[in-house]
Amino acid sequence: MCGRFTQTAIERYADLFKASAGIILRPSYNIVPSQQIVACRRSEMGWRELSLLRWGLIPHWAKEPKTGYNMINARAETVADKPAYRDAFKHRRCLIPTDGFYEWQLGKPRKQPYFIHRKDGAPFAFAGLWEHWELEDLKIDSCTIVVTGANKLIAPIHDRMPVIITPECFEPWLDPQQDKATLLSLLKPCPEKDLEAYPIGLKVNQPGNNDPSLTERV
Repeated sequence: MCGRFTQTAIERYADLFKASAGIILRPSYNIVPSQQIVACRRSEMGWRELSLLRWGLIPHWAKEPKTGYNMINARAETVADKPAYRDAFKHRRCLIPTDGFYEWQLGKPRKQPYFIHRKDGAPFAFAGLWEHWELEDLKIDSCTIVVTGANKLIAPIHDRMPVIITPECFEPWLDPQQDKATLLSLLKPCPEKDLEAYPIGLKVNQPGNNDPSLTERV
């Protein structure tokens, strides 16, 4: 799964996606569910744009917005058919930029957090879905991160990991006319050779802690 991650530099994300960036990003080293995050999606005119979305997808048919808190991740195995995600998978896919994400390894006396990132420090992108929800005057655009089985690097830490979309697959993932088989073929664990995972301190366990020291190796 993916329950925490970082987003720290809007300029790098605009370059990564070759997208317009008409938003302001406050760097975060400890993003938690229900917060506003940056995502890349197609505009109505067809170009790529960076938008702010609430993390935790709210299906358009939901009666209230709080249901989104439980939908921060969508399983790759069922995302095309599960009612909560089916429409978004067909029509509203996005890319969620990050510099790295956190995962917790079971252990005694406590879980050990790890930071996972690219070895070269470059930003990369999660596969995401987004949805529009509204009730009277309240309107919310929200999103979820698609997760799949862990690769060999992540497996000793956790059995799931976010789907990482490589730059050459950005266009197929965002293409509103893309066929289902092609989309599903992208939802697989990424090769472990480009990633690094290492243990970090327990400060990340507290959502209020948010500074670069969270990613320091211990």
